[in-house]
Amino acid sequence: MKKGFVFFTNYDSAKGQQISSHPSAALVFFWKELERQVRIEGHIEKVSEKESDDYFNSRPQGSRLGAWASPQSQEIDDRGILDSNYKKYEQEFSKGAIPRPPHWGGYRVVPNSIEFWQGRSNRMHDRILFELENNIWLKRRLAP
Repeated sequence: MKKGFVFFTNYDSAKGQQISSHPSAALVFFWKELERQVRIEGHIEKVSEKESDDYFNSRPQGSRLGAWASPQSQEIDDRGILDSNYKKYEQEFSKGAIPRPPHWGGYRVVPNSIEFWQGRSNRMHDRILFELENNIWLKRRLAP
């Protein structure tokens, strides 16, 4: 997490459109069996074209074709549309590399707060919050 938490998606998807209009997010990692959770809040920025290209090219061929074939989050009449699109791009890129679609790439959640939660009996949980203020991470304990 040198610069933030990175994920990749279709920029035209519902998620991509929401990020475009409100570039902030919260991520939650929950481990029920361990009674632990980490919650991260921050602003979102696009990663570089190179970082998106590098990740895209590391994916299996089927996933790369799927990025071209699926109009993610858009309503479609039936499954046949996806299959037809997939075959179309499979043929189009059969002779060479599959380039990253212009509508697909990465985002980075740059954190400004990270909370660690540890479950305890009687709801006497531990909550430790780190908040970024003036480029310094401040540590606080929160009541459950």
